[in-house]
Amino acid sequence: MVYTIKFGTDGWRAIIAKEYTVENVQRIAAGTLSWMQKRAYKRVVIGHDCRFGGALFQDEIVNILSNGGIECLTNQNFVSTPMISLAVVNHRADLGIVITASHNPPSYNGYKLKSSYGGPTIPADIAELESMIPDTLNSIQLNQNGANAKYIAPKRIDAETEYIQHISKHFDIPQIRSKNKIAYDAMFGAGQNVMKKLFPEMHSFHCEHNPGFNNTAPEPIAKNLVDIQNFLQSNPGQYIGIANDGDADRLAMLDEQGNMVDSHHILLLLMHYLAGYKKMKGAAVVSFSVTNKLQKLAAYYNMKCIVTKIGFKYISEYMITEDVLVAGEESGGLAIKGHIPERDGIWIALTILQFMVETGKTITQLIDEVYAIVGPFAYDRLDLHLTESQIAEIKDNLKNEKTHWGPLLVKRYENLDGAKYYFNDDAWMMIRTSGTEPVLRIYAQGKDMNEVRQILEFTRAELNV
Repeated sequence: MVYTIKFGTDGWRAIIAKEYTVENVQRIAAGTLSWMQKRAYKRVVIGHDCRFGGALFQDEIVNILSNGGIECLTNQNFVSTPMISLAVVNHRADLGIVITASHNPPSYNGYKLKSSYGGPTIPADIAELESMIPDTLNSIQLNQNGANAKYIAPKRIDAETEYIQHISKHFDIPQIRSKNKIAYDAMFGAGQNVMKKLFPEMHSFHCEHNPGFNNTAPEPIAKNLVDIQNFLQSNPGQYIGIANDGDADRLAMLDEQGNMVDSHHILLLLMHYLAGYKKMKGAAVVSFSVTNKLQKLAAYYNMKCIVTKIGFKYISEYMITEDVLVAGEESGGLAIKGHIPERDGIWIALTILQFMVETGKTITQLIDEVYAIVGPFAYDRLDLHLTESQIAEIKDNLKNEKTHWGPLLVKRYENLDGAKYYFNDDAWMMIRTSGTEPVLRIYAQGKDMNEVRQILEFTRAELNV
């Protein structure tokens, strides 16, 4: 039986040597070629992150596309997803391909698509391309190194240098360096070289090329950031912490005491800076799992706030058609006006650092300013690795209307993308299956971490997991 290649929340992802094989990568490349030829596309930028086999899989994709008459622009070394997205714009390419599984465990690799505007390809285009992936390849498609007349030799570019030059034009890096001591965790990911060059004096963690990621998923959440957190807590008040995921499009930060600053708080800080301090205009676009405090701050600044399904591809659709100031997801993928319509963990971190430099305030002081407007809150998420039958049983259970979770009364319910239950005093809980791996996620917000833990405990008890 032929394996069906399906795009999830962000690209196709699969386990290396199981479903993510040379043959299946060749198949998706052939589908991409057919789709590009149908649209008379001529040029593509291709790159890979630090995962196992990235260069090998890139070569297979380049072979298929080059022999089909597509000009392929490639990089010598690993690159981040935002570097490829920016290079698509810089080189006026029709498409970008990133070989990455982002934050997934080390056993995965993946295939992301970026369109000519420098952001995720929209769902309708992905569905069309997906339908064109063949079950098998013919000998012509597998020809090597220009064995047919259509062949166009690939060219090298330096997306990393282009990206650093772009950053230098938009941020005062010397000032940021002089005012902040930075601790950075690359999680063995593709942001490591850029950050080393921008901040050579930073205290670095996991800034080596290690495709095994020390057997830890390169996702910047608290349980995966123990080393940098311990360092910051041992050196209180001295550093600001930054962490990126495997392909550096996601971000987490840690304050000067080593406390996690999650994406909800970073989104609020971005809005407070751009709309409040800089007086910039535009809408906010956020995914369904983002804090409702963002809607409160948007109302305070008289901004429209749009909520989408989960997946930056849905947010990107608004960014390329509307005037969007701030956009992002709970998972740490954030974007702002003035850059490409793409998540960019390093760009957003630099924006927060610039905010701190311009105000002379710590990130904690700036968060307190936001709390003065929307009220304080805490947040956490559980990722439960369950069997397919367990997940199916939970989905069936959620079809029945829930009036309470333990002692918590449900005040309002939404199901745009998952099941979200609102309680008293801005508290809420949400349940959703991952779009990239077999995981059930439970999200919770409360007035403090004690309430968040209680909500999560009540939910697990009700679900019996």
